[in-house]
Amino acid sequence: MSTGKLVVGVTGASGAIYAQRFLIQAARLFTEIHLILSDQAIQVAGTELGFAPKRDGFSTKEWLGEELGNIRLLDSKNYFTPPASGSFRHDGMVIVPCSMGTAGRIANGISDDLLTRAADVCLKEKRRLIVVPREMPMNVIMLRNLTTLAEAGATVLPASPAWYTRPKTLEELADTVVARILQNLGVEQTLQKQWMVEGE
Repeated sequence: MSTGKLVVGVTGASGAIYAQRFLIQAARLFTEIHLILSDQAIQVAGTELGFAPKRDGFSTKEWLGEELGNIRLLDSKNYFTPPASGSFRHDGMVIVPCSMGTAGRIANGISDDLLTRAADVCLKEKRRLIVVPREMPMNVIMLRNLTTLAEAGATVLPASPAWYTRPKTLEELADTVVARILQNLGVEQTLQKQWMVEGE
C-alpha cells in the first residue's frame, strides 16, 4: 500500500460504477482518502447501482462491499477541511465521474463548494488533478472548458472503456478505465496488463 493521501470527488454525472470501482482499488493503494460527494452523486448511485452512500452514519460496506476505514467522507459545503487549503499536502485529486457542470466551474475559477475548491487548490499548487468526464456528445462549450483544464495542468481522462482485454462483466469493463486513472496517478495497478509487455 502507498503511504499517500488522495482526494476523490464524485459528481452527479452518469457512471457511478466508475467511482465505485475506483474507490475499491484506491483504498488498497492509499492510506488516506478524502472523499467529497455531491448530492447528485448520491442520487445517481442510487439509480444506477441500486444503493447509495448515506451522509449520516457513512459506511462503505454496502456501497463498496467492505468497511474501508481509510475513506473519510467530507462535508461538501465545509471549507474547514484539509483539501480546501494549499498547505495540505497530498498526492492528487481524482474527480470520477466529472460532470460537465463541475468541469465548467473549475475551468472558470468558480469554487462554489468543497469539491471545486479542492480542484482549484490542485491547479494553483500544481498537484495532480484528474477529471473523468463521461458526457457525449460534447458541445463546443464543454470542449473549451476541458481544453482550459488541460492547459491549466489537469489530466482529462474520458471514461472510454477498452475492449481489447475482452472484459466479460460490466465491472471488468469499468476497471479498464480505473486502471488508467491509477496509472496516471503514478501508482502500480494490477487490473490491466500493459499492452504487448511480455511477462505480464
